[in-house]
Amino acid sequence: MISNQIVQNTIDGLKAITRHDFCVLDAEAKVIATTGESVVGEYVEEVEAFINSHADSQEMQGSHYVKVFDEYLVEYVIAIRGNDDDAYKLGKLGAFQIKSLLVAYKERFDKDNFIKNLLLDNLLLVDIYSRAKKLHIENSVARVVYLIESQNIKDTNISEVLRNLFPDKTKDFVTAVDEKSIILVKELESREDDEIENFANEIYDTLSSETMSPVSLAIGTVVTDLKDVSNSFKESAMALEVGKIFNREGNISTYSKLGVGRIIYQLPLPLCKMFIQEVLKGKRVSHFDEETLTTVSKFFENSLNVSETSRQLYIHRNTLVYRLDKLLKQTGLDLRKFDDAIIFKITIMVSQYMEYMEKQNTSRM
Repeated sequence: MISNQIVQNTIDGLKAITRHDFCVLDAEAKVIATTGESVVGEYVEEVEAFINSHADSQEMQGSHYVKVFDEYLVEYVIAIRGNDDDAYKLGKLGAFQIKSLLVAYKERFDKDNFIKNLLLDNLLLVDIYSRAKKLHIENSVARVVYLIESQNIKDTNISEVLRNLFPDKTKDFVTAVDEKSIILVKELESREDDEIENFANEIYDTLSSETMSPVSLAIGTVVTDLKDVSNSFKESAMALEVGKIFNREGNISTYSKLGVGRIIYQLPLPLCKMFIQEVLKGKRVSHFDEETLTTVSKFFENSLNVSETSRQLYIHRNTLVYRLDKLLKQTGLDLRKFDDAIIFKITIMVSQYMEYMEKQNTSRM
């Protein structure tokens, strides 16, 4: 459970304090870490016999051996040269230190396992509350799920960066349920949108600078009961997908602010194709040239204001009117009219959704 490197760092620290060499063996009498020469040498059979015996500690061949238990099973053996009381005490000290590490890592593993199953709805209601109580996780507090996805998730240490950013392991939990993303279950002091968005910006800025990798982030809704954390996770997953389709320039998507995109995302593809056929009469949004699409986008940004749009595009007002008239001839929609503008805006969004889903289906094949 504990890596050999961590065990090595621990006994290196103990040697620096005590000025004595320590050796750590696993349950099969194999040396996994040592600060000097192995104390086992030719006495492997004797050490194996000690591990399988009922004794907690034993002095043999000029060294003290002390067992480290994980519940009732021997996990490690600490050995230190010497046959006096000091060697015995130092052996017990080393065993206590390793045991403390075992407990800490096991608790972290148990909490991580609990949070994963909670997010995936793999727990019965009664198990959620009983296990949470055992792991000292509060139930009725405000929490929100942040879902982080990186293109280079396998090459970056996003989990550790997040744990360092939110070090309170009793309130904030960092885990993963697949190979693509990392999940942060964050306890909140309040349910204010500003606090939630500030955390999101802090996460995005830190990960972008630390990992030097493009990061996308999505936020679920705030929940006040542990059993509802999975709902916040599902909402963040939807927000992440909807953000990829309709918020391509943005990096943070919030479930409660998805707007029309939430509705379109849940439409069946045959209905979308029927709508596109009805509006564009066999054409697709991708068939329009880049100049037209840029003009339309800027026109929508400026609330259908012809003068402001032409100013920002650095074109004459008549040029903008010409482009809008050209689109009117192609589609029968006059974007200067509010109803027609709404129809074309939804057409663009439905087209984006269809293209995204077609790419997803192609990648799965």
